[in-house]
Amino acid sequence: MKLEGRAAIVTGGGHGIGRAIALRFAAEGCAVAIAGTARERLEATAQELRGQGARVQVSATDVGDEAAVERMVAAAVAEFGRLDILVNNAGITGPTAAAVDIARAEWDRTLEINLTGALLCAKHALPHMIRAKSGRIINITSVAGFIGYPLRAAYAASKWGMIGLNRTLALEAGPHGITVNAIAPGSTRGERMSRVIQARAQALGKSDAEIEREYLDPTALKRMVAEEDVAATALFLASDEAASITGDTIAVSGGFRI
Repeated sequence: MKLEGRAAIVTGGGHGIGRAIALRFAAEGCAVAIAGTARERLEATAQELRGQGARVQVSATDVGDEAAVERMVAAAVAEFGRLDILVNNAGITGPTAAAVDIARAEWDRTLEINLTGALLCAKHALPHMIRAKSGRIINITSVAGFIGYPLRAAYAASKWGMIGLNRTLALEAGPHGITVNAIAPGSTRGERMSRVIQARAQALGKSDAEIEREYLDPTALKRMVAEEDVAATALFLASDEAASITGDTIAVSGGFRI
């Protein structure tokens, strides 16, 4: 039980990577608050977590809304009496379009959720961790944060930005005994990746299979990552075993060529 007695917030916790992380943390004894905007999915995941015997809280929260984020963090602390771990996983795929065709509203919303949301969650979680003189923040970025990504400018910019935010938060939080690290998944099998492939195929006039191959060819393992692989890395970073790791970004990408 690597996280026994601890409490975590996982944003975007109702599905995909967030759900996998919440389930893995709960299996290791952690109380978990899951947040997101899809209430039905949050409740379904909460039911799974309770089935594991976990203490669970559900928060319908748009991380781009600072007042909502502040309420989310306060509610988790009130419920569990502590906050040890924050996983900034909430994110959207953003537009698939050339930069000259991106609508300003799409750009703003992608940055608001993927980057500003992570800042706001950290802003309101850190005071609780600083008082406790310990804590873990884990930011879910992407290998898109290391590369140029044609037709995906908003998403790539948000993920590059998260890596910079991650390093900065690590420097600020380190003197208080808090570690801050990022995980950069590669193409991860699931609904979100399927939507990205479909949108890209449509934009380029190619088949879904052709686009999927373009994502897999640059990897050593020639396959997509499993959500559970990312969750396992998050568990490591949240545990005492990673006490001396901070400010780093760990790729879980199947050997994607960066």
